Amino acid sequence: MIALPILRRVEPDKLILAVTLGLSLGYAGLFGVTFMSHIWILDPHGHPVVTDFAAFWTAGRQALNGTAAAAYDFHREHAAEIATIGHPFARTLGWSYPPAFLFVAAMLASLPYTAAFLIWVTTTLAAYASVTAAIAGRSLAFLVACAAPWVLMALIPGQNGFLTAALVGAALLFLEKRPSLAGIFLGLLSYKPQFGILFPLVLAFAGYWRTFVWAGASALFLNFLAGSVFGFETMGAFLHALSGTAQSHLVQWGVGWNKLQSAYGLLRSVGASSEIAWAAQALFSASTAAAVVAYWRGNAPFALKAAALACAIPLVTPYVFVYDLPVLAVACAFLFKHHSFDRTEFWLLAATAPCVFAFLWLPIPSALFASVAVAAVVVKRALSEDIAVPQFFRTMPQYFPR
Repeated sequence: MIALPILRRVEPDKLILAVTLGLSLGYAGLFGVTFMSHIWILDPHGHPVVTDFAAFWTAGRQALNGTAAAAYDFHREHAAEIATIGHPFARTLGWSYPPAFLFVAAMLASLPYTAAFLIWVTTTLAAYASVTAAIAGRSLAFLVACAAPWVLMALIPGQNGFLTAALVGAALLFLEKRPSLAGIFLGLLSYKPQFGILFPLVLAFAGYWRTFVWAGASALFLNFLAGSVFGFETMGAFLHALSGTAQSHLVQWGVGWNKLQSAYGLLRSVGASSEIAWAAQALFSASTAAAVVAYWRGNAPFALKAAALACAIPLVTPYVFVYDLPVLAVACAFLFKHHSFDRTEFWLLAATAPCVFAFLWLPIPSALFASVAVAAVVVKRALSEDIAVPQFFRTMPQYFPR
């Protein structure tokens, strides 16, 4: 109780700096210890630990060897992953990213495994945190982004959630003043297609046609370039692998329903059939998309519009994992840019921390509620604003390029 008066006298920025710096250093220490203990990246025998990054590095090796299409063949990719790991393992890693992402994989595979892992996670983490700080307009936000709970869950497997968040944040950051550059960032986001499905709707209905065109053109060019370099057969192989991944992960319980941090995953985890879960997810996704589009057609501040879009991204797709949640930091940064958080909002955001980790012990996808908590802050602010939302569903609006 004595500490409370002391905390009231501490400047908020200094308190946030102390907490986030402590957490960031704690994360760094944790990963240092796990690396030295051969729990993270390399095992005691010097072989790579079985994590998702092994699939990235292995697919890159296949691309460098001129057999990029083999990365999309489950059996050939798994055999190559066994060669990377150095011993057989039963876990399914696979590779189902668009051919354009092979550029990244090939660059990583040109480096030794440990160096590639460390360079990948540190550069993408720095990009994500830098974009978040640029959006918030505060350098302190860099540390806040690094201290967020989802950082641990993206660093451990060496996944691409930081890159996704950086591209989403950069696209929204430049959308108003540099629409062409925003479009290029969205074209790069095509490597993760399920995270870009809202952007075409928002850009079209809100009249951002220049960004729309640049996004489409850059995505087409990037994938054409990938086809030219790695072989156009990789596109057909990608579509085949994508179908197999969807069947395994979304129908056959290939990864465990508690790992799918979506409405679909939640319903499957409590025993709902595939048909019921798909119908519910489709209804929820369509309603969320319609609400976001209508909100963007209104006269809300741009920061609130961007926050609404960013937090809706992981909600509208059934295929989202906990390592994808750094995109929520983009939503939080835009919310802060709108204005600082009040006590209710602070506790909603603080609730994201236990939600992000609880699925490790619970049979349900608890991290879904982290997305819901951030969305609740957006809804709270939207309802408090005196904003007239256009009658989107009653009349066809006129669209003008910006």
